[in-house]
Amino acid sequence: MVSMRALGRDRCLELLASVPVGRVVFSMRALPAIRPVNHLVDGDSVVIRSNLGGALASAATQGGGVVVAYEADVLDPDTHTGWTVVVTGTARLVLDPARQARYERLLHPWVDEEMNCVIAIDCDLVTGYELHDEVPAGAGA
Repeated sequence: MVSMRALGRDRCLELLASVPVGRVVFSMRALPAIRPVNHLVDGDSVVIRSNLGGALASAATQGGGVVVAYEADVLDPDTHTGWTVVVTGTARLVLDPARQARYERLLHPWVDEEMNCVIAIDCDLVTGYELHDEVPAGAGA
């Protein structure tokens, strides 16, 4: 049997930091849009790189920030175990030159496109779940 348990905020951020890629969910033309991106976790922020001409960067620029969700997981289809983490918060362009340069050094986009901006997503709401093997009562005794 597999059971599911909720994870605490710190564990969620630790797991999120342990993987290089996730999916950012945002609104584009009033509909949900999802893009796979690589990321890093820095304190209470998930940091991604984007293109100023892209939909997410444009939305973050127009309003000074836009609410998004960011999700990453590791799931094993054979054992039905793993974890999933979702961060919901405001995505904003990183405008401080020193922070922007630091993130550009640390985070190299996987796609072969110009990524000329850095976006930080505030970790306002963090939820996560772990699917794990449930040990039957009396097993191993």
